[in-house]
Amino acid sequence: MKEAYRWTFCLAILLATGLALVGLLSRDTSAAERQSKGQAAQSPNAPISSAAAQKNGSSSAQQSLVARGQYLVDNIGMCSECHTPRDGQGNLDNHRYLQGAPIWIMPVHPMTNWAMRAPAIAGLEGFTDFQAETVLERGIGPNGIEIQPPMHIYHMNHADAQAIIAYLRSLPSNYTNP
Repeated sequence: MKEAYRWTFCLAILLATGLALVGLLSRDTSAAERQSKGQAAQSPNAPISSAAAQKNGSSSAQQSLVARGQYLVDNIGMCSECHTPRDGQGNLDNHRYLQGAPIWIMPVHPMTNWAMRAPAIAGLEGFTDFQAETVLERGIGPNGIEIQPPMHIYHMNHADAQAIIAYLRSLPSNYTNP
């Protein structure tokens, strides 16, 4: 009887895996078909080229890209947790949003490569787009070395990295968040 349950469980796992694979393959195929027909993919992760943005009225396309970047920065990456200074009570000082800050957390075990400060990222001054993409997509810093903990090593897709860069570039380097 136990063997029958095991076989049923294994078959259920195989069926679920097969359905997930079919879903992924069909999504990739439909995106490839749209691109082969010359249509841009209309997914929220689709990159917006500057030529397409100029054709379609760049302001709405750019606003959409910046809004997606803000969502990713504030809700997914939670960048302000380390890149925004804290006040005397340990709360984020949003008047200095993403202006760089000392790292307030420490590792449980000593680490020689632990960063002591998170750089300012509002405005992305001092970073080229390529350097920012490399950090977000591969976890490699501008110096060519893997970024230091506690920064997460992200492996974002290119469209998400572009959205984040567009948002950060939209902020002045002395940005204050009311």
